[in-house]
Amino acid sequence: MTPDLFGDLDAPPLPATQPLAPGAVLLRGFARPDERALLAGVDEVLARAPLRHLITPGGFRMSVAMSNCGRLGWVSDRSGYRYDANDPDSGRPWPAMPAVFLELAGAAARRSGFEGFAPDACLINRYEPGTRLSLHQDRDEGNYDWPIVSVSLGLPAVFLFGGPKRSDKAQRVPLAHGDVVVWGGPSRLHYHGVLPVKEGVHPSTGACRINLTFRRAS
Repeated sequence: MTPDLFGDLDAPPLPATQPLAPGAVLLRGFARPDERALLAGVDEVLARAPLRHLITPGGFRMSVAMSNCGRLGWVSDRSGYRYDANDPDSGRPWPAMPAVFLELAGAAARRSGFEGFAPDACLINRYEPGTRLSLHQDRDEGNYDWPIVSVSLGLPAVFLFGGPKRSDKAQRVPLAHGDVVVWGGPSRLHYHGVLPVKEGVHPSTGACRINLTFRRAS
């Protein structure tokens, strides 16, 4: 059983939209109508640009497996963090972003008050049980005028959403299959992360969580 499929039937329903901070909002279940098309898009991208565990500038192997699609892809190695038009493993351009990705990201941004968002980068992350993402800021983009749109598919997770300083207390936000978090404006540089994903099996993704993070990197 997974929490997003079998909840407390006596509990009041959670609101479809939950503000997290000025410029930040959780859209519960927003991506569920498109889940099959999104996961088919993930398979299409990964067939051309397989998941890999990147190396940090300090030489550590990231526990989250990653790939990219779109005009730019986020990469990390000994020389630093950056966006690149080509997959460093193949030397070829990253796969084009599936149309359903672009449509969903734009719709989620509009619902959250950010008109005109057209991402040029989508980072695909696979979280296996025990995998986590430490608190960090997304600072490698060309400017911070556009929001981040983050889509959760598969196993549930707990999203940490803090403030502009690493020392700020972070909210613990449970995320279920199909949930989308959007943050921009005054929250664009807030620290965020993911607690270790718990063991489980989801009917759509198996024993993992897939996260799609949309950004305007140029």
